[in-house]
Amino acid sequence: MTTQELFNPEDRKNKKRRVWLITGASKGLGYAFANAALEAGDQVVAVARTVGKLESLKEQYQDALLFLRLDIGERESVFATVKASVEHFGRLDIVVNNAGTMTLGMVEELSEADARDLMETNFFGSLWVSQAVFPYLREQRSGHLIQISSIGGVISDPMTGMYSASKFALEGLSEALAQEAAHFGVKLTLVEPGGYWTDLYSTMRYSQPLEAYHSLREELSQQYAESSIDSDPALAAEALMKLVDSENPPLRLILGSAIFDIARNIYKERIATWEAWESVSRAAEQGIPVPEGYGADAE
Repeated sequence: MTTQELFNPEDRKNKKRRVWLITGASKGLGYAFANAALEAGDQVVAVARTVGKLESLKEQYQDALLFLRLDIGERESVFATVKASVEHFGRLDIVVNNAGTMTLGMVEELSEADARDLMETNFFGSLWVSQAVFPYLREQRSGHLIQISSIGGVISDPMTGMYSASKFALEGLSEALAQEAAHFGVKLTLVEPGGYWTDLYSTMRYSQPLEAYHSLREELSQQYAESSIDSDPALAAEALMKLVDSENPPLRLILGSAIFDIARNIYKERIATWEAWESVSRAAEQGIPVPEGYGADAE
């Protein structure tokens, strides 16, 4: 059976109208996701700091779209926004944690502000949204929480260390939450996109460069120019629609052909390394009786 047969767009017409909440929805992937959901006949709460291109969607889809301003780094505001969303549409079916930011720089170059800003938005912001929506999804015993991670949540490269740290943190949190959510019939998927032509490039920031890394920067710039293949966000949106239409969605979904190959090779290398060092790993663990007095301080 082909993918087209598994995910027939015509089948969506027979499904109930779903309610989405999408963060970072005013541009880039978030806007593409909102547009695709509305085209499918669903209702969307589009959350962002600014309206951006959402005005055109509002004109076209009217009451099916609710726009709410929000900085996801403000926890109390996140909870209030989620409550307002549920009060407006009556429920939440699909939540897309998409808002994010990127600062590039060698680890040595990163300022405290650079590091904290990435974690506040990419990790803590996603955590606040997850915490705010989950009581409603848990009570419904249904719903699908989609965490927009990145290929940077699978591998890390020079200049992406702190960005990847924020995405690795999101991946670890979400892997645990997925198991907790499954107990209540709630689904969770980590979506790991590669490169897409979005506003992220125009808003990307850089740490203060150190001269010592000049040659490495030049090398990385040349590699990127030779290998970069970015895609239309609409393709990511179509993949997302197939994901939410699936009765058995995966925990992780990579978006992109080139990064699919990269990720597969990375995992092959990791497994090979683990196996090469297997004897050392296994020798480091031997069961012994509980030491006398162990845990006494905890009483």
